[in-house]
Amino acid sequence: MKKLVYSIIGMLAISAVSLAADYKIDVSHSNVNFKVKHLAISTVNGRFSDFTGSFQFDPANMKDASGTVTIDINSIDTDIADRDKHLRSADFFDAETYPQMTFQSTGVQVVDEENFKLTGNLTMRGVTKPVTLDVVYNGMAKDPWGNTRVGFTAEGKLNRKDFGLTWNKLMETGGLVVGEEIRIIIEIQAIQEKPSESKEQ
Repeated sequence: MKKLVYSIIGMLAISAVSLAADYKIDVSHSNVNFKVKHLAISTVNGRFSDFTGSFQFDPANMKDASGTVTIDINSIDTDIADRDKHLRSADFFDAETYPQMTFQSTGVQVVDEENFKLTGNLTMRGVTKPVTLDVVYNGMAKDPWGNTRVGFTAEGKLNRKDFGLTWNKLMETGGLVVGEEIRIIIEIQAIQEKPSESKEQ
């Protein structure tokens, strides 16, 4: 009887391990967006169009998920060319000196089966600070070509001054031209990477 119990436990353990897999972000079906207040009365929307990332994920064991994302600062797009040029300048991101922004996960707090808080180190403009994102797991699906895909929505906030993006101007009323709080909204779709075929001996 003990052998049978141990066998079942072993099979369950192997099954659980097999669910953990490596995924690569599908940029063509993903978005990295942000929002910031302008003149305290409206919101400017922007995005980064060039980014890469990968992560390891098991939907049955979210707390062990981990990953990294690299974003090309020069790909910033707010639909206004002059504004984008200013954002790339030393007043803001200083893209010539710091061409990339990176996020490296450090921990996961599970809320329920579909929600968790992802903590990681964000490095921007040479400054590294911890940030936390509220993440929703949107599920898993097979595409028509046999690939396994997963989807997530992540949202969070940060203060741009914490990362050295301090440029601003005061209005006559005392308010700021550009808000300091940045809202982050990310939609991720990722493809499970297939294990490399073993080489013949």
